[in-house]
Amino acid sequence: MNCGLLTNKNEPVPLKHIEVDLQVQGHVATVTSTLQYVNEEEQPLEAVFVFPMPSGAAVCQFSAKIADQEIVAEVQEKQEAREQYDDALSSGEQAFLLEESEESVDVFKLSVGSLPPGQSAAITFTFITELSVQADHSLQFCLPAVLNPRYTPAGTGGGIVSEITSSSTGIPYSLSFTAHISSPNPITKVESKCALEPLMFLNTDHTKAKVSLCAGHMFDRDVELYLYYQNPHQLTAIVEAEAPAAKPGTLMGDPVVMVSFYPEFPESVMSSMLSCGEFVFVMDRSGSMSCDMHHGPGAQERIVCARDTLLLLLKSLPVDCYFNIYGFGSHYESFFPKSVQYSQDTMEQAVKKVKEMEADMGGTEILQPLEHIYKQPCIPNHPRQVFIFTDGEVENTKDVLHCVRSNANFHRCFSFGIGEGASSALITGLAENSSGHAQFITGTDRMQAKVMQSLRYALQPAVIDITEDWTGVSFTRLSPPINSLFHGQRALIYAQLKGEECQKPDAKGKISVRYRLGDQEISNIVHFSLKPAENSGLAIHRLGARSLIRSLERDEQDDGADKEALKARVVDLSKQSGVSSSHTAFIAVNKGSGQAMKGPMVTRRIPILRLMASQMCYAYGSMASPMSYQCQALPMSYPCKALPRPCFAGGFDSVVECDASFDLSPEIAEPPKDPLLQLISLQKASGCWEMESTLAEVFGKTEQELIEQIPAQVKPDVWATLLALIWLHGFKIDAQVEWQFLAMKAVAWIRTQKVVNQSVCVRVGNALLGCQIKEDALGL
Repeated sequence: MNCGLLTNKNEPVPLKHIEVDLQVQGHVATVTSTLQYVNEEEQPLEAVFVFPMPSGAAVCQFSAKIADQEIVAEVQEKQEAREQYDDALSSGEQAFLLEESEESVDVFKLSVGSLPPGQSAAITFTFITELSVQADHSLQFCLPAVLNPRYTPAGTGGGIVSEITSSSTGIPYSLSFTAHISSPNPITKVESKCALEPLMFLNTDHTKAKVSLCAGHMFDRDVELYLYYQNPHQLTAIVEAEAPAAKPGTLMGDPVVMVSFYPEFPESVMSSMLSCGEFVFVMDRSGSMSCDMHHGPGAQERIVCARDTLLLLLKSLPVDCYFNIYGFGSHYESFFPKSVQYSQDTMEQAVKKVKEMEADMGGTEILQPLEHIYKQPCIPNHPRQVFIFTDGEVENTKDVLHCVRSNANFHRCFSFGIGEGASSALITGLAENSSGHAQFITGTDRMQAKVMQSLRYALQPAVIDITEDWTGVSFTRLSPPINSLFHGQRALIYAQLKGEECQKPDAKGKISVRYRLGDQEISNIVHFSLKPAENSGLAIHRLGARSLIRSLERDEQDDGADKEALKARVVDLSKQSGVSSSHTAFIAVNKGSGQAMKGPMVTRRIPILRLMASQMCYAYGSMASPMSYQCQALPMSYPCKALPRPCFAGGFDSVVECDASFDLSPEIAEPPKDPLLQLISLQKASGCWEMESTLAEVFGKTEQELIEQIPAQVKPDVWATLLALIWLHGFKIDAQVEWQFLAMKAVAWIRTQKVVNQSVCVRVGNALLGCQIKEDALGL
């Protein structure tokens, strides 16, 4: 199946070069990308280029250069922009239209109209975005390389088209990337999984720096930068000067302040855990979950990794909770009619079903299972926590997020984007609209570690009762109020500064943020100058505008909202700030660029990325038949997995149909069992392990060897549980984040057994397993 910008000989025309400039101010960034390509066809071309955006990002500038002539786009109401675009094309004029996807705010579509034969074009667009906080307190910037195919639910019509094609020669275009960084606090280091030139500091206090990708980078994966600042938990404020030509009193005509609030969680809070709750796990079982987690050696299929993760979650749940598990694709099913109490019996039933889960449920329709979950009555004194796992390939993102937001008072959502290309708008939106937490699992990241981190958040106290006091300044808040924050989350507060005091060169402001964490009342204070020292662009203004625009767009979804008034305000803010919205688009017309068109316009699709054929396989549900699958862009030598339905596996120019009644898969030896997962699977719901031969195998012993060493007056299950704890601390300490809850349950269970010679047990267990773990290290 060929796609992309195609010549008359059916050959793809790739992008020639991408140049990216990144400007970072504290926790936010402005990204300018220039894309260069050529029309090698013999007739005028209308091309469509679909590309992904980071969640929460907004396009704010767009221009195009045809040969030596540059045209700059302006923001207009969307329908007016479309009409002007069509009029320009029918008159033979070059035109460019850039707009948000109707279905998801993290996908933009660029239409390039009437590009003459042999002509080159350079497209430049600028977007603004907030940088995400990582577990080690660094800030991450990600330039996505992949846009996954989006599944279209039956009956919804057309929608987003994935622009990924295959090539046996790899990426046909080059990427140059430079980042300029400034921060209120000193920059300590910048890291990346891609090769970087040495970090260059631009001033003596290390608050400004520059770094670039090494030359020759092939854009075959996401480009990720990790920025580290001193004192990451310190409350900071950056004031940005108004736009010189803007009218005072308007958003762009007044200064705007951005306050970064990243609370610190003391160890006393981190160690406190809830022992109740209703945990609902929602697992994507669409065809794309059969793809590998990454492109390197030893990669597991996503569904296999998800099964292991669900097993770990089931074993880690607190003993007094309730739980249920849903699988979804083109339809959905739940393990139990409603959430059940956690017990040995219900856990064993769930584990059995988890082991049978496959990526066999067609497309990706997440809305129906969520609606079903929200219809279930809440369980008193058991807060509902929903864990959603998906590779993010849905089209009705806005409908899904509206559903989540409508039920935000009754649950928190912990979302996990699996694999590169997961929709950031969906994954982060699920969490943001329910005061939850989002994680992305890419490359060689272990899903289990990230999921257990989120389970810890679900069981720990959060920052609540957040209030702000502003002193010495008049302001209009641009961002929504903050309801709660988990450990590792950060909030950015945007406000438009008003009044004559902002014009005084020595004017000062102060903000105090007070909040409650556990049983503690905490206050953070920051002082800031109301007059910025230099003009640093308009990124903070535009992010403030984007925050307000998104709030207004959400309000439009509510029943009884004055949709026309809200739309008018969104359009006004969008045109004033130059920030994209659902109701506006960028339009550029090069008037006098040619004669009226003769004959039909050729429409082509420009690939966002061309990956090596052996690296990409997307299996996704067909609209015509939700249970049918299609494997795209596999080389002829790649084995086609036998499915209980027709499967197509082909090279770039050929398609071969495989009869599903034949098993074409090579004989693959079963991989060795992970001893940690073996141990986890043997733990009982109460937290204990029983003496059995499979447990002895994990330790490299026989059951008889374990029994012979049991100290006097110690029951076999107590002895087995102590040995499991010693083995975990002795051999799997590097994976402690994954088994910490299992260990806590085991320790709590041992304490109920009133073991009289516990120290002797630990000493003998160490000798038996070859460890040197102290009793207090076990938590006993």
